[in-house]
Amino acid sequence: MTKPATPATEQDHKPSNFLRQIIENDLAQGTYASRRWAGSPGDAAHHAKGEPDPAKIRTRFPPEPNGYLHVGHAKSICINFGLARDYGGVCHLRFDDTNPEKEDTEYVNSIIDAVKWLGFDWAQLGQAAGSAAPYQASDYFDFMYRAAEALIQAGHAYVDEQSAEDMRANRGDFGKPGVDSPFRTRTPAENLARFREMRDGKHEDGSMVLRAKIDMASPNINMRDPAIYRIRRATHHNTGDTWCIYPMYTFAHPIEDALEQITHSICTLEFEDQRPFYDWLMDRLCECGLLAAPAPKQYEFSRLNLTYVITSKRKLAQLVNEGKVNGWDDPRMPTIVGLRRRGYTPESLQLFAERIGVTKSDSWIDYSTLEGCLRESLENTAHRAMAVLDPVKLVLTNWDEVMGAGHLEPCTQPALPHAEEGAEVPTRHFKIGKEVWIERDDFAEVPPKGYKRLYPGNKVRLKGGYVIECTGCTKDANGLITEVLATVIPDTKSGTPGSATVKASAAITWVGVNDGLQAEVRMYDRLFTDAQPDAGGKDFLAALNPDSLKVVTAYVEPSLAHVPAGAHFQFERHGYFVTDRVDHAGGKLVFNKITGLKDTWAK
Repeated sequence: MTKPATPATEQDHKPSNFLRQIIENDLAQGTYASRRWAGSPGDAAHHAKGEPDPAKIRTRFPPEPNGYLHVGHAKSICINFGLARDYGGVCHLRFDDTNPEKEDTEYVNSIIDAVKWLGFDWAQLGQAAGSAAPYQASDYFDFMYRAAEALIQAGHAYVDEQSAEDMRANRGDFGKPGVDSPFRTRTPAENLARFREMRDGKHEDGSMVLRAKIDMASPNINMRDPAIYRIRRATHHNTGDTWCIYPMYTFAHPIEDALEQITHSICTLEFEDQRPFYDWLMDRLCECGLLAAPAPKQYEFSRLNLTYVITSKRKLAQLVNEGKVNGWDDPRMPTIVGLRRRGYTPESLQLFAERIGVTKSDSWIDYSTLEGCLRESLENTAHRAMAVLDPVKLVLTNWDEVMGAGHLEPCTQPALPHAEEGAEVPTRHFKIGKEVWIERDDFAEVPPKGYKRLYPGNKVRLKGGYVIECTGCTKDANGLITEVLATVIPDTKSGTPGSATVKASAAITWVGVNDGLQAEVRMYDRLFTDAQPDAGGKDFLAALNPDSLKVVTAYVEPSLAHVPAGAHFQFERHGYFVTDRVDHAGGKLVFNKITGLKDTWAK
């Protein structure tokens, strides 16, 4: 059993990766140098016909297609594909589809899309990227059945007809050894006949199972004759109704790895106590001659524990099914489709996986670490723009007198103010006139101490435009400010000679009333108010943040009129935003807030 996760300090987050040491040691010792690869998965005889394997290592990402991938899977994808890339190897994408009742083609397609979006490919060496189909565990059902018969014939497996309750009771516990099944002493011939009856549909679902024959007194309960095949009448998305018996995951998984000539089978710590069975099965099938040595080896790392996030598929499904969120791709969800729609980039998730490293110890990673990686990813790539999220109208009362009635003054700003030297930076174009939109909190009738923006008598600069002096405001019958009033100071336009002669206490962002565009902006915040919403048996629904989504009508500058869906921007002073992948279309501007300009998650 793994120890409960403990809070991690910043020092704990120094990148480490013990897997690299293992791989480098194997490469130095030539552990897998004798391996052959016949161009496709297969048994020992199949690969014996192949050439020496051109891949120095083989890893795999083996999701079960029973749900949408989440941020923890993103870490695993980056680890497995990243190691294969760095060491001249190949990473296989394989669907672990051995459980026919929970799997669906919808999930298969979403997983393929997620891996591609993260920037990885599973083509074999020498093949063009995007040319390879993923592998499917169900394609190996015939071999798995052969392997089960081989174990029976060698005396390493038997058919058990005890009830599920009796099996559970006779398994024992950590303080008590298990009790042998009364069916354990059957001959290989008897077991083989019974197993074939299971295959042929002659017995009811749940009436019997095939078990490995290992040691009912083992201190590792997983080695007390684990079940390896069960009867399950269910239509499979790939094999249809061909089979009515299906292998258990712990039996199927090592075999899948072996057929694909995987060298380093990397999984999370909850599978650590399954490793002895993994090795036992590999040894037995190599002895039978079905598989060739050296067999794959399993290595475990700590799963991702991210604050303010849950990754349980069951609980995520509950959020969707009960309408707490708007589907699997809701930008508040930790699913890869949700993170993508929120505006996270593949680069930010890859950087995150690298930064937190790979360890054997469970710890909590603060969400601010992920947001920090996103900011780094976007800082020098996201074009700048001005947006007003809580608008109030600013009227320049002397504009017509100073600039001419109806005059609109062209203004420009660079799209990337800190671009690399020599880089071509687009210029943003917008116009200032008598009326502009400003943020409501950029004006105070009675300014608090230290307030530097608009208040009667104070001067500020409209960014990229003119210095103005506030003269007051107008209000409606309820006392709500409807307009802020100011005068424009001539000859102070940004970038013109003498523009700096008038001192302004601050620069504020704005959008022209004449050319500004209305937009729907979805202000997302954390989904939960508790840093560990489901730890210790908590009711995670009680920790839902009622303010996780606020939708506002905003105004944005005209440079954003024709931006495509999925485009990233930094709204100056506000943070990073992205045009929504689904709803931003047909002239309707929809932006999702990704994150602020600085860490808002720190305690």
